[in-house]
Amino acid sequence: MSIRLGSSFYLYLSGGIVLLLAAILFKPFTIVNPGERGVIMHLGEVQDQILNEGFHPVLPIYTSIKKMSVKVKKVDVAVKVGTKDLQTLDVMTSVNWHIEPNKVNRVYQQIGDDRQVREIIVTPAISEVLKAATPQRTAEEILKQRSSLKDEIERSLKPRLAKYGIQVDDVSLINIGFSPEFTKSIEQKQIAEQDAKKAEYEALKASRQAQAEVNRAKGTAEAQKLLRQSLNKELLEKQAIEKWDGKFPTVMGGNGALPLINISPPQK
Repeated sequence: MSIRLGSSFYLYLSGGIVLLLAAILFKPFTIVNPGERGVIMHLGEVQDQILNEGFHPVLPIYTSIKKMSVKVKKVDVAVKVGTKDLQTLDVMTSVNWHIEPNKVNRVYQQIGDDRQVREIIVTPAISEVLKAATPQRTAEEILKQRSSLKDEIERSLKPRLAKYGIQVDDVSLINIGFSPEFTKSIEQKQIAEQDAKKAEYEALKASRQAQAEVNRAKGTAEAQKLLRQSLNKELLEKQAIEKWDGKFPTVMGGNGALPLINISPPQK
């Protein structure tokens, strides 16, 4: 009896081990991690259903799962482009993008995995959009209108990638490299503009100073004119009387008359 029980135990144990090994080998389940979606394939055929994050049972051999990241990714693209004034620029652009979660099955079916999406679709699209945007502007306009160029690139890139199930999150112009000759010409132009502004300021300052001198001269002349018009014999005598301290001068005139003041009462 004990022998039979022992045999049954080992039989069950062996069966459990076989099932465990089969589960490990064939894996009748899958786990979709955060930031991923699962593309379901039945014997290699992509299905419409998409697995969200979490644990999912699957039928081994018949069903296979391809996990696709839907997290935001960044790609940097360096492109040599031309401008309207025939300058050559080195533009470094950074684009944040992600695969739309509800379209991962079609993206995988039509393009492939994340690496293939980046290399086949995203990077070439960025390059083409840049090459189309810069020839519409001169090098100086690109230098001064950097944000405008960035917005134009973003507006053009979004619909271009959206048809592939790729969402553009953000576009940044990391660096714009100009030729040494153009950089030197810009510096010389800035110096010339600063000198012109300085000369204009000095001329305006001199003009205002001259006008101020003219105004002061006019004011002085007008005051003297008014003073001459207001002076008469009665006013001068009044001012002399107001300033007289009541003492007669010790020095008399040649004819014995007092200067300035007529102290004799008027004759009737």
